[in-house]
Amino acid sequence: MVKVLRNVVLETPRLILRPTEAEDFEGWAAMMADDETTKFIGGLQERSVAWRGFLTMAGAWTIQGFGMFSVIEKESGDWIGRVGPWMPEGWPGSEVGWAIERNRWGRGYAVEAATAAIDWVFDTLGWDEIIHSIVPDNIASQAVATRLGSRLRGIGQLPAPLEMIEIDIWSQTREEWRARRGRS
Repeated sequence: MVKVLRNVVLETPRLILRPTEAEDFEGWAAMMADDETTKFIGGLQERSVAWRGFLTMAGAWTIQGFGMFSVIEKESGDWIGRVGPWMPEGWPGSEVGWAIERNRWGRGYAVEAATAAIDWVFDTLGWDEIIHSIVPDNIASQAVATRLGSRLRGIGQLPAPLEMIEIDIWSQTREEWRARRGRS
């Protein structure tokens, strides 16, 4: 039986990470309607399609006991993206991914949020390894993965209906992460 962890809240100096809540949808829909932000995460989505993706993330928390966190900027209280664990059926590994809305790019939020999420998945979920599935042209996400200490493992394959999307797999083990963070 999966233990549902809906009450988890992670805090960083500038961010709050928490499971998806109904109030997050407007930010989610706006992000998924931005062509630049969605370029490497499946492309633009009509509001009705974004709604289904939003419910998928909320459902992951209920069914799997984890999902990507909604990222809330402390200073403004705004929903600014989604970051964290993601492992749909057939996925190439236990992923920690990120998507931050475009007007918050360049502030280090993806690294800050992903660091908290990676600590959480290794400490709480007990994962042995994490991956990041990154489109080869997504230089910004490659930079985030590098700052997190992950390394390029090779070409990956997503499950249907995403199997035609070319991805690289970046990864690191729990031991590598903890050594880099000075933790045992």
